[in-house]
Amino acid sequence: MGVTTEPEPVDIGARVEWAIGRYGPFAGLAIGSAITLATRTVSGPAAGPLAALVAATAVWAYLLAFRTSGPAAGDCGRPRVRASDPRVGPVYVVVLLLATAVLVHLSPWFAFLALAGYAHSYEYLPGRWRYVGIAAMAVLHAYGTIGGGFNELGPLLVVAWAVITVLIATVAITFTVMGARTAELSQRRARTIADLNETNRRLAESLDENAELHTRLLAQAREAGIADERARMAREIHDTLAQGLTGIVTQLEAADSAEEQTRRRHVDTARALARESLTEARRSVDALAPGRLAGARLPDAITDMAKEWAETAEVGVHVEVTGDPVPLLPDIEVTLYRVAQESLANVGRHAGAARAGLTLSYMDDVVVLDVRDDGTGFDPAADRAGFGLTAMEQRVRRVSGTFTVESAPGDGTAISASVPAIPAERGQA
Repeated sequence: MGVTTEPEPVDIGARVEWAIGRYGPFAGLAIGSAITLATRTVSGPAAGPLAALVAATAVWAYLLAFRTSGPAAGDCGRPRVRASDPRVGPVYVVVLLLATAVLVHLSPWFAFLALAGYAHSYEYLPGRWRYVGIAAMAVLHAYGTIGGGFNELGPLLVVAWAVITVLIATVAITFTVMGARTAELSQRRARTIADLNETNRRLAESLDENAELHTRLLAQAREAGIADERARMAREIHDTLAQGLTGIVTQLEAADSAEEQTRRRHVDTARALARESLTEARRSVDALAPGRLAGARLPDAITDMAKEWAETAEVGVHVEVTGDPVPLLPDIEVTLYRVAQESLANVGRHAGAARAGLTLSYMDDVVVLDVRDDGTGFDPAADRAGFGLTAMEQRVRRVSGTFTVESAPGDGTAISASVPAIPAERGQA
């Protein structure tokens, strides 16, 4: 995924401010020198000192203000002296003012230096001193405007000088402050855009990571769905085919040793079990509810199933329903039915019991199914490796219920499944 970045703003005012601060002294010296030479304002013995002062001022500005500001080390490893240093900046501006004063006195055309002087005074002087520096440069600027040292100062000229100084100082301070604030706002905007670009980059990376994580989650969900479907099929096969085949085998074995009339009854029972198992197998493949639940309420379906089991297993069973039965969410009713079915099947196969009891209790928040027998019992901690108990526990936990087994050798077995009492209407909504 690409990152959309905000282009850097092109601030003309900031660029002009930067150009004046960097090249202003040299431009002022060049313009003043060129006009002075062209008009022959200074000649004779004064020309030499003027040229030397121009060169010295240019070198001074180059060494302290032209080079990139900052504490970069010089060739000898020592930090370079810069006008941006608070200890050096005032010295630089004072020397620049003195040089400008002498130059303007010798030739008023060097008043062009004032433009750089305003910018450097604001940049390199601290606090309110920057306005003092601008005002001092405005005095020199106005002095050059009235002719500098070529005019003799009289009362009228002094007044003109003062008025021009005030006007120039006002304009210079206003534009310098506005330019500085504009540059500051431009820098803030540039930093904001840089932060925004960085945020966009990180967001793009996060989106890429989320897309990759989403792909992994989809793969895991598919794998979990496959595993869940396999577990469901295993439970359904165990609860239908395995139990049905077990009953069929039991009936056929009983038929082998029975008399003719009794043998016929066992064969008929085995045939009915086979048909019922085939029907339940097809319903399991289609992920449908057990056939008994399709046309009856849960208490009735469990009661009918228990009676048929009692006839087949030849074990007495007592079914009791307490509370007010209400239709539950289909998954919950299927879970309770299968737990009752598997529990009774275990009683018939393993318990050797003479009696079994089944209680279905409807309460306010939960529905509890209890299955008890008076059989041989077992040690749950050591003998719970069979698939039947594991499948029942998985079913109950799948609907956010709890499943417990209490048993001991010789004391029978009690199985309890507690599930949320979610009405069918609420679950469908």
